[in-house]
Amino acid sequence: MSDSKLLSVKDLTVAFETARGRIKAVDGLSFDIAAGESLGIVGESGSGKSVTSLAVMGLLPPQAIVTAESMVFQNRGQSEDLLNLSEASKRKLRGGQMAMIFQDPMTSLNPCYTVEFQVSEVIKKHHALSRHEVDQKVLALLEQVGIPDAKSRLKAFPHELSGGMSQRVMIAMAVASAPKLLIADEPTTALDVTIQAQILELLHQLREEHDMALILITHDIGVVSQYTEKLMVMYAGQAVERGATVEVMSKPSHPYTEGLLASLPRHDQGLEFRSALPSIPGMVPDLAHRPRGCQMSPRCQYVEERCRAQEPPMIQRSNRWSKCVKPLNL
Repeated sequence: MSDSKLLSVKDLTVAFETARGRIKAVDGLSFDIAAGESLGIVGESGSGKSVTSLAVMGLLPPQAIVTAESMVFQNRGQSEDLLNLSEASKRKLRGGQMAMIFQDPMTSLNPCYTVEFQVSEVIKKHHALSRHEVDQKVLALLEQVGIPDAKSRLKAFPHELSGGMSQRVMIAMAVASAPKLLIADEPTTALDVTIQAQILELLHQLREEHDMALILITHDIGVVSQYTEKLMVMYAGQAVERGATVEVMSKPSHPYTEGLLASLPRHDQGLEFRSALPSIPGMVPDLAHRPRGCQMSPRCQYVEERCRAQEPPMIQRSNRWSKCVKPLNL
């Protein structure tokens, strides 16, 4: 794994004009990922995880207002300013050096075309290969992502595949051009537990085989512990904690992270005697009417008056960051 920053995002903000006013879905977000590294982004629904990934990929609708101090991707030794790329350059980058797996494979695949056609289109877009070479590569990709009897699936339409098989096809399309960065946005949504584990293990294997950076987006903080090296926790469009996954999981520094971890089932705590798992009280704030100060203050068990008065800074200690005036375990 290289120490160079493959993707560096500084002070990213994404806003939308609505009937209720301008809403910041992402608010001052900064993070980076090195070549070959894995980063987990976790948070409740509505925390801005997916909007962040779409902003990086340049897939937000025109009405989105995207600003940042910088958003730079290293493309074959060249620094690409993702904020100011032409549409043609974005299309060349997407599916080539940067790829994304979307939440729901059943709706992400085109129902009108076969598996073979959809995977081959990605290959032909980014590689000058003969028809025979494309056909061989499609079959090899389907076999690589673990689709049984891959040859018989080539002429299948999406509705003829299970959710797990559809997701494997999406992964095959994403890795077809050996991208340096793969973003997996809730890649196990709507899949049963056994298939979830298989998909996550597949992504892990592909990352190692191709020395590919992976951003794994999920609402389940338990998932990232096994498959990522770095972790960023988001709340109400902001990063509230960043650091090495092992350190964040073992010693959370932000009350929100602590609450997420406390809500996980654990086999060492005598769950048979519990009536319910702990949960974080209250609701995620309305982004059109954000609370003053810390966005977590209405739900935080450690809240102080100063928390409600002003927004806390992102405090860095060693290689840990926490958006809290009184970080835990730091």
